[in-house]
Amino acid sequence: MIPGFEAIVEERIKKAQKEGAFDNLEGKNKPLKFEDQHVPEEFRLAHKILKNAGFLPPEVEIKKKITQTEQLLEAAQIDSPERMKIQKKLNYLLTKLNTTRGDRQCSPILTDAYRENLIKKIS
Repeated sequence: MIPGFEAIVEERIKKAQKEGAFDNLEGKNKPLKFEDQHVPEEFRLAHKILKNAGFLPPEVEIKKKITQTEQLLEAAQIDSPERMKIQKKLNYLLTKLNTTRGDRQCSPILTDAYRENLIKKIS
């Protein structure tokens, strides 16, 4: 960094604080929300750097889409055609995620759904 630049920045921040520029910021006195809770704590910094650089592993991108699709599914009306489309999209994304992992890990969502269906059929 340019010598003396840090001192100028610090001075301007302190001046803005005294003038109250930071008093009405959104989220003041509220806990921080971490966007990527699924990322282990020891990888969060590296993840943030990659994200800011515009590169994320395909797995992470797919997980984001899965989370968004799950939220849409929760909001959709039961037995509606739209809900069926959303469910198909979710199934596709879960399959895609498992494919990118090389089937190293099976999604717990798929496992639970499969188990529930098995229990229904056997009962």
